[in-house]
Amino acid sequence: MTYSKQFTRKLDQLNFKNLYQGDFFLTWEKTVDELIATFTVADALRALREDNASTKIFNSGLGISLFRDNSTRTRFSFASACNLLGLEVQDLDEGKSQIAHGETVRETANMISFMADVIGIRDDMYIGKGNTYMREVAKAVREGYLDGVLEQCPTLVNLQCDIDHPTQLMADMNHITHHFGGLENLKGKKVAMTWAYSPSYGKPLSVPQGAIGLMTRFGMEVVLTHPKGYEVMPEIEGIAQKQAAHSGGKFTKSSSMEEAFKDADMVYPKSWAPFAAMEKRTALYGNGDLEGIKALEQELLAENAKHKTWECTEQLMQTTRDGKALYLHCLPADISGVSCKEGEVAASVFDRYRVPLYKQASHKPYIIAAMIFLSKVKYPQQVLAELATGNKPRVFGT
Repeated sequence: MTYSKQFTRKLDQLNFKNLYQGDFFLTWEKTVDELIATFTVADALRALREDNASTKIFNSGLGISLFRDNSTRTRFSFASACNLLGLEVQDLDEGKSQIAHGETVRETANMISFMADVIGIRDDMYIGKGNTYMREVAKAVREGYLDGVLEQCPTLVNLQCDIDHPTQLMADMNHITHHFGGLENLKGKKVAMTWAYSPSYGKPLSVPQGAIGLMTRFGMEVVLTHPKGYEVMPEIEGIAQKQAAHSGGKFTKSSSMEEAFKDADMVYPKSWAPFAAMEKRTALYGNGDLEGIKALEQELLAENAKHKTWECTEQLMQTTRDGKALYLHCLPADISGVSCKEGEVAASVFDRYRVPLYKQASHKPYIIAAMIFLSKVKYPQQVLAELATGNKPRVFGT
């Protein structure tokens, strides 16, 4: 059996008791031990599944998903994670619910949660809204539980908000850790989190913010790079700065893609919208100013077009550490000559890293499952050991 006691031994060395019966909003709200525990349980669940062992800790129950933005990878990762643990999944379609008729957050949260063990929400469109909404839902179901309305308190998992994309960046970190042979090998590694050109506008800031908010926890040299005007939330930069100092790493900023790529061990070229513009868009939507939104879109597309040279090319990749930096992307990438005329990454670079990119994405279901597992299981080491020795195959007759 691939499953090893190394997972339980690692968990024995960590303090992660506060994850039990908790929610997962932002990575920087978690301790390093809690993050490592999540990585460890994700790896343990993956090892069990690879050995055809059942990992169902629920015999019934629901995972509720609410996606206020389009999604492929995260939607299916959440469904896969719930199924891995034995939960059914029900998607909340707001257009077919009473939410459209003015139902309150408190009422909706309780009505969908009678048999729900986890609620996953993606709400990344508007600055100041998404994470706030998630916390309102979490507060409502906790009150419902304490009032005796709900038999259990559902765990809230942030599937991407306006501030952070924790399931994505935790998956990215687990991929990086496996690639470099352990968290201890990441100290001093240079990662370039850099803006790249896209022919679309309004892409969330949560990926670059999530990257600098998580990778600075592990002693890496994180460089945030973008053209002037494409700043992220200043408070997240402040968090990254403090965390880098604490972990023995570095957090710097640059306005040169070439400078960021030079001697980098990892590169993450990804388009995002300027923080100031996203704030403006939120205000326009709040005022119902459709004409203002259209004008802003054209303004941002024109600004993007000034920076078409911000592309991850073969020439730039050759300037990385030994020309072999790990290329990262949350997908889908804007691939020049494939998905668009000009985009974030050259087709040859993307194709060369296609398999590693798919492996990067494959960690997300297990990360989400680990977040749920650690919130619902009081004694994780014991339950993992029972799953490993329970002789309950996932697929019979293999």
